[in-house]
Amino acid sequence: MKYFEDIEIGAVQRFGCYAVTRDEVIDFASRYDPQPFHLSDEAAAQTHFGRLSASGWHSCAMTMVMLVDNLKANTQAGLGSPGVDELRWLKPVYPGDTLSVETCVIDKRPSKSRPEMGSYRSTVTVFNQHGDVVMTMTSIGLIRTRPADPAS
Repeated sequence: MKYFEDIEIGAVQRFGCYAVTRDEVIDFASRYDPQPFHLSDEAAAQTHFGRLSASGWHSCAMTMVMLVDNLKANTQAGLGSPGVDELRWLKPVYPGDTLSVETCVIDKRPSKSRPEMGSYRSTVTVFNQHGDVVMTMTSIGLIRTRPADPAS
C-alpha cells in the first residue's frame, strides 16, 4: 500500500490507454454536453473542430478512468480529491484517438487538522496517440498517512 509518506515530489508516471469511440462521444454528449459539434458530423464540420469531437468534460471522464485504474494498480491509500485547478482543453479529442496520461507530483502537505491524512498536487497531462497534449490540469489528491506500527 502506498501512503502519504511514500509520495515523492518530482515523481513522474506515464500510464493509460483509452480508445475514444464515436458511439461513446455521441452518447456522452447526448447526456451531458449536447452541443451540436459533439453530436453531428455536419454541425461539427461547420466549426473550427472540423469534425465530430469529444466534449471536454468527456475528456475529463476518460482521464479519470485512467487515473483511478492507475491508483488501483498501485494500491494507493487514496481518500478522494477536493478538486482540480487550472483545467485546460488544448486540442480536440476525436473518435479514433487513443489517450494516455502523465502525472508529476509537484508538492505534498500533511493535514494540520487531520493527522491521519495528507494531500498532494500533481500536474496531469493527457496525450493523444500522436503525442499531442490535448488536456492539462493540476490534480489534488487526499491520501492516508501510514498507520502507526501496533508493535511499537
